[in-house]
Amino acid sequence: MAKVILICGKIASGKSYFADKLKKENNAVILSCDELFKMIFKDDQGEKHDEITKRIRQYIYKKSVEIVRAGTDVILEFGFWSRENRKSVSEYYKQCGIQTEWYYIMISDDDWKLNINERNKEVLAGRSDAFFVDDGLLQKMNNLFEEPMESEIDHFYNNKR
Repeated sequence: MAKVILICGKIASGKSYFADKLKKENNAVILSCDELFKMIFKDDQGEKHDEITKRIRQYIYKKSVEIVRAGTDVILEFGFWSRENRKSVSEYYKQCGIQTEWYYIMISDDDWKLNINERNKEVLAGRSDAFFVDDGLLQKMNNLFEEPMESEIDHFYNNKR
């Protein structure tokens, strides 16, 4: 039976890399909020970034149900930073009769900082279309992230360098 695979973790923790691995192992489809946002809006994030992202996620949740009901696993690697968000997403799929599987990408602070620095170098060199993470954005994201409790997660993946 097809399911939705949800990947929780901080920005630059290795979620996309892990999602690609799961995609190959499960013959799944990755639905990416960042990919869709960049395709539509390029680098023009503007003041409405959060509202647009919220709408894109709502669309992706709806589309993921269609894909799962058609028989294919779907992977979402949005980060799912808050407990409230993880709980509401789990509840949404439960109400839709869709099985979920949660993964948490754990990473040490040192490895995380190295990943962010490498990501930023790639962005500045034009070899990546990822978002550049400056100190302000990094602090904002770090403050928003709520470490998941063991009861929320099915699988823990330790991303070591």
